[in-house]
Amino acid sequence: MTLFNGVLPFYPRPLSAASISVPLLVVIVVFLALAASVLLILPGIRGHSRWFWCIRILLSLFIGAEIVAVNFSGEWFVGQVKANMSYKAFTPAQVSADIGFQVGLEGVNITLTGTPVHQLNETIDYNEKFSWIFGDNYVKQYGQALQRGLPNPVLYLAEKFTPASPCGLYQQYRLAGHYASATLWVAFCFWLLSNMLLLTPAPLYGGLSLLIAGAFVFFAIFSFASISSVPVCPIRLGSEYLTTQYGAAFWTTVATGFLCLLLGGMVVGVHYTHPSALRTFLDLRDDHEVQMKGLMPQSYSNPLHLPQICKPTTPDIQLAVRL
Repeated sequence: MTLFNGVLPFYPRPLSAASISVPLLVVIVVFLALAASVLLILPGIRGHSRWFWCIRILLSLFIGAEIVAVNFSGEWFVGQVKANMSYKAFTPAQVSADIGFQVGLEGVNITLTGTPVHQLNETIDYNEKFSWIFGDNYVKQYGQALQRGLPNPVLYLAEKFTPASPCGLYQQYRLAGHYASATLWVAFCFWLLSNMLLLTPAPLYGGLSLLIAGAFVFFAIFSFASISSVPVCPIRLGSEYLTTQYGAAFWTTVATGFLCLLLGGMVVGVHYTHPSALRTFLDLRDDHEVQMKGLMPQSYSNPLHLPQICKPTTPDIQLAVRL
């Protein structure tokens, strides 16, 4: 008896519960590790500058983590409905379940959860992902779902996102995901550049880079919203219609864009109004000699070998006059 795709033959296929995206989990763990490292070394920084460094680094890590994480999140556009619906083809049996979909930049995730979970002597808990990123064939994945015999509600929703569907959701959200992902990666590059420039004696360019990063974040939001704002064709499951809305990833990206514009504008504005306060907050020094003081060892010289300063002599005004 051999294995086929990790499953023993002649046995029912095991169901898997909903799980978090592995790339998303990696991004979260990496940035949390960086934040924890900052908190560990924070007590070693003296004076009030420790709090300045803490605020700067944590805000910067939040922006970078959000820009990267939303690329792998599936909650840009979501929909959900609870209804009584047909469970399998060629059977009149119906189940009560919650069905929903989550559209991300890489594909669509469809969930079906029974209320209660155990109905018709089965465990109704499905979480299926259909991807349309480069290298993945959505039609092939949909064909495999048909061969596996997934429940009717899952197949019905997945069919709505196929290229041949008259709804046009595939072209609509696939283009939206590609454009939004590309502009978000450009924003991430400018975020990295702003972090490097804010450590230089010219923090103005760091603020401008942060403004550009915020602009590209909003380009991603507008590209996704403009394409996905086309009215979705009515999706009816049982006696109920599926309601759709923007998800948590979309609104978090909006907040990050405003945060980038706010912080970048503050850096640029304070640079022109109170440059000394900005340098104090960024822990920068104006005098180049002060910066090099810790790098150049102090030298000692014999004062006898130093050039003597000539002092002007006062002529003697007392003259001896002999008559």
